[in-house]
Amino acid sequence: MVTPCLHHVLVATRDLERSCRFYSEVLELREISRPPFRFPGAWYQFGGGQHLHLIADETKTMRGDKVLDPMDVHFALGMSSYSKTLNWLKGKGYREELADGDLMKVIVRPNSVVGRPQIYIMDPDHNVIEFICDALD
Repeated sequence: MVTPCLHHVLVATRDLERSCRFYSEVLELREISRPPFRFPGAWYQFGGGQHLHLIADETKTMRGDKVLDPMDVHFALGMSSYSKTLNWLKGKGYREELADGDLMKVIVRPNSVVGRPQIYIMDPDHNVIEFICDALD
């Protein structure tokens, strides 16, 4: 039997430079080389061998100006510590009390029904990113 594993997530962006700054500076992902496609984009590595692929193309599926919604399409990054992750995001300017449409809004679920603490933010194109943490510490 073949056992699949997640290799990459593709996220569309309107502004590649802005998104590259977000994924490099805010999430601190490492940019990796990408094949010489005929369209603009960037690749990042996270975890063991998983990738995040950015593609600059406004015609692709976008969330538009939707507000932060944990039940909308998103990808999740596994984190070991809830408090360290939340403090790390707060150090970058993320806050719970901001308006729903603010790109710096964070939603926290320390006692999530899934049994692991969760934190949600958006990237500059309103793509939802979840941090699912091993421990509420």
